[in-house]
Amino acid sequence: MTCQIQTDGMLEVVSFHEQHNHESASSPMKHMLRSTRQITPAQKTISDDAEKSRIAIKQTIDLMSMQARDCENLGFLDVDYRNYVQSKRRTSLKKGDGRVVMEYFHNMKLEDPSYFYSIELDDDDLIMNIFWADSRSMVDYGHFGDVRCFDTTYRTNALHRPFAPSIGVNHHKQTVIFDAALLYDETVDSFKWLFKTFLNSMSGK
Repeated sequence: MTCQIQTDGMLEVVSFHEQHNHESASSPMKHMLRSTRQITPAQKTISDDAEKSRIAIKQTIDLMSMQARDCENLGFLDVDYRNYVQSKRRTSLKKGDGRVVMEYFHNMKLEDPSYFYSIELDDDDLIMNIFWADSRSMVDYGHFGDVRCFDTTYRTNALHRPFAPSIGVNHHKQTVIFDAALLYDETVDSFKWLFKTFLNSMSGK
């Protein structure tokens, strides 16, 4: 719909395209509209406390839903809350910290020329994913890499990031570490980056 102001201050409709029109959202669905969804300061405080206590996102949402007597009364959707938490986690690692991390891996490379590391940055030059493997890990993988166990240890570090090591067993039935990574999240894109980087570190094997 296009309107224009008349000389008397009133609005006049000059064009209207009905095919772009739709029914207004019903009352039970109004909380789904993007324009009405928001996380209140009180809810953000609860969220921050839950993160410090390492309470899972789903459990925190369930708790807030119980407090509000229904998820429809929360004022936001699950995806809004997850986006908020992920945004907080991403900014928890500042650019200055990133320089410290880069310097650490650079020094490790100087000590061990075979040391391999890779860091994925986002558009704001903040660290998303980190991968590393030393020369001993590469040698062990060359000998004992026929079986590789991979799993993520769920958010046990200060940044609540998934820790993703690859391990195997040597000829003495001892556990050996092939590589390790800190991931931003457990999405398909993060795992693709991790496995491609692993192959690169092990010369494609």
